[in-house]
Amino acid sequence: MKHTRLKRLAFLGLSLAVMAGAVTALGSASLSKTAKAAELPVKQPVQTGVTVYANDKATVDASNLAEGYVMVKYTGGKQVRIKVQITKSGGITYTYNLNSGGNYETFPLTEGDGTYAIKVFENVSGTKYAQAQACTVNMVLRNDFLPFLYSNQYVDYDSGPQTVAKAAELTVGASGDLDKVQKIFDFVVDQFTYDYEEAATVQSGYLPRLDRVLASRKGICFDYAAVMTAMLRSQNIPCKLVVGYAGTVYHAWINVYIAGTGWVDGLIVFDGTSWTLMDPTFVSSGGRSQSIMSYVTNSSNYTQKYAY
Repeated sequence: MKHTRLKRLAFLGLSLAVMAGAVTALGSASLSKTAKAAELPVKQPVQTGVTVYANDKATVDASNLAEGYVMVKYTGGKQVRIKVQITKSGGITYTYNLNSGGNYETFPLTEGDGTYAIKVFENVSGTKYAQAQACTVNMVLRNDFLPFLYSNQYVDYDSGPQTVAKAAELTVGASGDLDKVQKIFDFVVDQFTYDYEEAATVQSGYLPRLDRVLASRKGICFDYAAVMTAMLRSQNIPCKLVVGYAGTVYHAWINVYIAGTGWVDGLIVFDGTSWTLMDPTFVSSGGRSQSIMSYVTNSSNYTQKYAY
């Protein structure tokens, strides 16, 4: 990258690669169903127990496939590393970490309608894992926006009440979804700073704790994107947390659905004539400088790999 500040960010952006090392790609869902996002009430994931695949090692609650998610918990009773793999038929495998304490976590199914294989693995020694549970489910979404409206492991606003409250505060009196997006974008870009210490020390498996990030007003690109995604989803605006490449470096940003416009992939700010690229980390850390704005408004600098 040509600019000194951007080079520094790119180097520190490698911290996201540590987090993403356990994750492989899933494509984003194609939106074919026609119900409006605004007609869908924002709800939290629930363990309804209607359709459950369970053994003495793990439980998969697939009761809410129509909503675009599954919930998984490990019940083997061992304090070991646990992985969850989700693969749509003909697609690429998504790999997540799962807590070993027997608590459910929510995982989105973001490639749209189809058959998904869900597998749970427990660590047996070193880097070796044994399969603890496996099931195959068929998902037919009642609305294609849903995977991008719910709280999940990566965008856990269920455990971020202050983040949700701040989004509500910021959007009071907003004239519509685009105005809400602008208010949330301006708040994060202008109030947050890049956390260089966290970038240098972040460990594999890191997940943003939204209220902690909000309170500190700082974070890495994953934090920026997760906070904005959570705020927008809590306002019933479909939003994808995207992980991919900025140049040659792993990075995170957001894609947003705007009624009347559709999915705006990598673009968010509209000045009355054109959209400018959404990258809250670079825009914030770069102080909205001309060089940073030039970089982030060039979509060829970005390659999407994962959508959550």
